[in-house]
Amino acid sequence: MAGPLTTDTAGTAAPVAKSALARHPALPALTRTGAVLLKRAALLALLLALVFCTVELLPGDAAGATSERGESAADIEQRRRLLGLDRPVLERFWDWMSGLPAGDLGTSARGEPVTGLLSTAFPNTLLLGGLALLLTAVLSTALGCWAALRPGGRVDRAVSGTATAVLALPEFVVAVALVLVLSLWTGWLPAVTLTDLDGNPDSWTMLVLPALALTLPQTGWNVRIVRAALADEARAPHVETAVLDGLPPHRVLTHHVLPGALPTIAAGLATSTGMLLGGAVVVETIFNYPGIGSVLASAVTDRDSPVIAGVTALAGAVITAVLLLADLVRDLMAGGRR
Repeated sequence: MAGPLTTDTAGTAAPVAKSALARHPALPALTRTGAVLLKRAALLALLLALVFCTVELLPGDAAGATSERGESAADIEQRRRLLGLDRPVLERFWDWMSGLPAGDLGTSARGEPVTGLLSTAFPNTLLLGGLALLLTAVLSTALGCWAALRPGGRVDRAVSGTATAVLALPEFVVAVALVLVLSLWTGWLPAVTLTDLDGNPDSWTMLVLPALALTLPQTGWNVRIVRAALADEARAPHVETAVLDGLPPHRVLTHHVLPGALPTIAAGLATSTGMLLGGAVVVETIFNYPGIGSVLASAVTDRDSPVIAGVTALAGAVITAVLLLADLVRDLMAGGRR
């Protein structure tokens, strides 16, 4: 009796499967995305365990750091038991991890739910980081395309040189320079952020300086990526054909070079997400911005492992989502071009 596939059927099954994948290029991209997601989730779990262990190595603990003046050693020891600090660190980490699937980030050393503590601060950071990412995407793409119109020309050299110089500047140096020029000297923009009753920035003008402080260094980084991606794509055969056909340089750039360079540009911008969230901690502190920067600084002072791990988990989830989206877009565009 013949099996599920006869000889003829078996011979044609592989071509049929290949043609199905050719008609649906998203399928292998989604499969690779799932595998990458599992790897990054495992790396994030390892990072969170490292956070708990690192806080454990700091001098003191949450019970002592959050104690009130005049409390006795017995009171501090009782708080230590209430916080579970008398248990092994890996056991506390496992208890904290078990609440993540339900969205429970644990309780801070001061008795506040970590989810509630971050419910206002983290959206403010996402707003600031999203605005900086949007500005970075627009500025870096525009400058990279401008430089690519005349390779090796004065504009190209000026843009590349300026991008390298700006890339070397840390966010806090850019922030201080922006405060001096746009706030103290000209008075155009506020130097610090005031909040409303809900804990959000009181005016959109208070977002400008923090967003610029994050945008400028990342624009320098991404201009170099855009320029390199455009230069690589300009050597493609279809681009050379378009040039030989006599198309204007700007049309060759926008219709033939830029579309092929977009996957690389998207990957560079996705990489900038982690740098923007990391830089936001410093920039928020300088501008008194109500984001995770102040929450994280207080948590480190309090030796508060659940809060530090909660910030790390949320930031890691955002970075992973953006990187996965960039990988999926790149795979889909590459599959479409094939």
